[in-house]
Amino acid sequence: MISSRIGVLGGTFDPIHFAHLRLAEEVAEAFLLDTVRLIPSADPPHRTSPGASAQDRLHMVRLALEPAGDHLVADGSELNRVGKSYMVDTLKALREENPNESISLILGTDAFIELMTWHEWQQLFTLAHIIVASRPNLPISQLNNKLKGELFTEFEKRNSHDYNTISSLTHGLIYTYEFTSLEVSGTSLRKRIQNGLSLKYLLPDNVINYIQDYSLYEESRSESNTE
Repeated sequence: MISSRIGVLGGTFDPIHFAHLRLAEEVAEAFLLDTVRLIPSADPPHRTSPGASAQDRLHMVRLALEPAGDHLVADGSELNRVGKSYMVDTLKALREENPNESISLILGTDAFIELMTWHEWQQLFTLAHIIVASRPNLPISQLNNKLKGELFTEFEKRNSHDYNTISSLTHGLIYTYEFTSLEVSGTSLRKRIQNGLSLKYLLPDNVINYIQDYSLYEESRSESNTE
């Protein structure tokens, strides 16, 4: 019997901002999730190196979640592994800890359409549900047009419009969600920092203070599209 519904929101969080927090909050509310774990990627396989260290990014997530309550949780598990931070490995470990619980991986539409490039991507369905949230550049209404090959087949087979099934099945379904998206990204925030522009109302004040105290992002380490 399922007693807990766990959400997983991974990312570089470079830095974490209000769009990340709003996504976690909205999805938790819509799908009645008991917790959402925000998991910074220590060594992201699909991105260039983040501008801040994994330790700094995890600390910023913890700061951002201080007022959130128990339902949003900072999870540093990927920092404890050596090598690339593959989501399939993260979900395997979480599934071992929670063999009978409902686990849901939260992805944006832009990430979902690239799922076939992920390491052992088909195993994800044996470990968790996937909640696909709209992004400003790709609403749910256009998602079908972007899916190809095996991913299109999996989506057609697994797509469910009944959010209640997330409480009765532990894994294997795909849900879509129209997210009240905020037009903010890690890339734009890093550029604002490098140009000496204000971050007010784009991310939590305690995260802004941390970035300023430790002079993060003042010089770009690499050109990255990381959100």
